Amino acid sequence: MNGLDGPDNPLPRRRRRLDRVMMTSMTLLTVLGVFWVVWILLTTLERGFEAFSPDLFLKDTPPPGVAGGGLRNAFVGSLELLAVALAIGTPVGLLAGTWLGEFARRHPMAGAVVRFLNDILLSAPSIVIGLFAYTLLVAPLKHFSALAGGVALALIMIPVVVRTTDEMLRLVPDALREAAVALGIPYWRMVVHISWKAASRGILTGILLALARLSGETAPLLFTALNSPYFSTALDKPIASLPVVIFQFAMSPYPDWQKLAWAGAFVAMVFILALGLLARWLQARGTSST
Repeated sequence: MNGLDGPDNPLPRRRRRLDRVMMTSMTLLTVLGVFWVVWILLTTLERGFEAFSPDLFLKDTPPPGVAGGGLRNAFVGSLELLAVALAIGTPVGLLAGTWLGEFARRHPMAGAVVRFLNDILLSAPSIVIGLFAYTLLVAPLKHFSALAGGVALALIMIPVVVRTTDEMLRLVPDALREAAVALGIPYWRMVVHISWKAASRGILTGILLALARLSGETAPLLFTALNSPYFSTALDKPIASLPVVIFQFAMSPYPDWQKLAWAGAFVAMVFILALGLLARWLQARGTSST
């Protein structure tokens, strides 16, 4: 027997004690994190469900001090902003990620630079992106607009889609590409019909997760779309959005507005959870199919 493994050697005992300490610490921290998440979810469900009613989807936001009302204009405005962000961010992110995953291997230095810049944009604070959109669209046009809000959200969405597309395409086996090129298929057609198809579930998962993140963004919209107490779908005018309405109503001194804020938070949480579950389901289905 090696003398280092003998019963008198204190090293294994120290390692076992350290292992127990680390396992206990990680377990306690996990329980602590789960506790706060469950508490937030249960509080939002309890307070939001109390204020939940059909008027929430049928009436617009009420004036200060007026009982009743709903969040119809905020729901429609948020969906419109997400649609604009999706229409701008998805093709830009998909094409940029495709260049990184398929064509940047020919230019490794350029690919490394683009990935580095994309990581910077991915970690940029949303309020900074909102300020950039304000400088780009709001200040020159001299008015807030839904289009500016959608562009700000698209700038947040693009790096997420770029990263997801890049990672998913790099997981596609090179044997599929080589087989397609050997049959005489142009490289761009191989990317569209083989690489995209093989990575489609992963890319769609990334898009859904990006939408889930955008659903709760407030700071960029304060600089761009602002808010409106009226129902509007015009892209060149200020528009209501659920995160901004929740922020304003929760900070107000009116109990009716505070109830509507809880109800809006409840709907937003359900929407984000649904997107997260759908993304998980697509990811699990893609893993099982491979």
